[in-house]
Amino acid sequence: MPRTHRHVVLAARPRGMPVESDFRVEEAAHPPLGDGQLSLENAFVSLDAGFRNWMDEGSGDNVLPAMKLGAPVMGLVLGRVAESRHAAHAVGDWVMARLAWEERSLTDASDFLVPVPRDTKYPRSFYLGVLGDTGLSAYFGLCDHAAIAPGETVLVSAAAGAVGSIAGQVARILGGRAVGIASGADKCARLVRELGYAAAVDRTRPDFAEALSHACPHGVDVYFDNVGGPLLQLVLERINEGARIVMCGAVASYSAQQPLPGPSNLFQIVTKEARVFGLMTHMHAARYDEGRAALGRWIDAGELRVPEYVLAGIASVPRAFCDLFRGANFGKTIVKL
Repeated sequence: MPRTHRHVVLAARPRGMPVESDFRVEEAAHPPLGDGQLSLENAFVSLDAGFRNWMDEGSGDNVLPAMKLGAPVMGLVLGRVAESRHAAHAVGDWVMARLAWEERSLTDASDFLVPVPRDTKYPRSFYLGVLGDTGLSAYFGLCDHAAIAPGETVLVSAAAGAVGSIAGQVARILGGRAVGIASGADKCARLVRELGYAAAVDRTRPDFAEALSHACPHGVDVYFDNVGGPLLQLVLERINEGARIVMCGAVASYSAQQPLPGPSNLFQIVTKEARVFGLMTHMHAARYDEGRAALGRWIDAGELRVPEYVLAGIASVPRAFCDLFRGANFGKTIVKL
């Protein structure tokens, strides 16, 4: 096995929206395998906007520490075990792991690491997308918390992203009327034409608030929130009695240089007796097989489509990450190594 590999390091603290110069590709030595360790040959890198949250100095929390300047950028990878001195992982096994944006990884498996099937009828990339954390976010968020009744309006923000592109389809499969919010008329048209959304609203249009009300004429029963910020306030004005709000992400705040003001209409949650649920998918790792089985059945039946935005090579990783914030992607963003 090669003793060097390339990885992406954090070269500068992003000032607001990340730019490609915030990152640098470096070659590094691949350390020898120690007892209890395994070496991964990574096939794919997953790009997820949420990791921007830990790129600021002092941004560590109970989920992850703050990223260090000059160190490999934390992220999700999908790789094959190339060498192993770990009892639970044999050479040839495949795993999804939260390690770093790198071609090869060395780990003792104490990090977040989830086995994936050695043999699969699905593209391997699906295990970072629809059958990975993003698709499972949609599955757990809607199946566990939404309790969708037939015909209820399910509103999804960042609907053309990795999670949103699956969430709207899951809502439709569960009997809901899915309405998406996305940036740009083209993306909105694709949500309806390709993914079966009943309606989609372009958040960049000047009459966005009016258009949102038009798309949800009977109010909002379930809000799957990937954005937070001012959009949450706008949606709270439109929730129905007994609404369920699943908070999966807060992309509006990841790059904010100052704290965003919180919604001033939280009393809507009280008067409408709404329920709010926070969601961290990796905390449901014991149920990944359940979620993958359900999502797989929907894929096999042709009910669930899987859009991907794929680039190639470790040098493309910084661009792919920044493309998330530029809105260049439709569906899950992945770099094939």
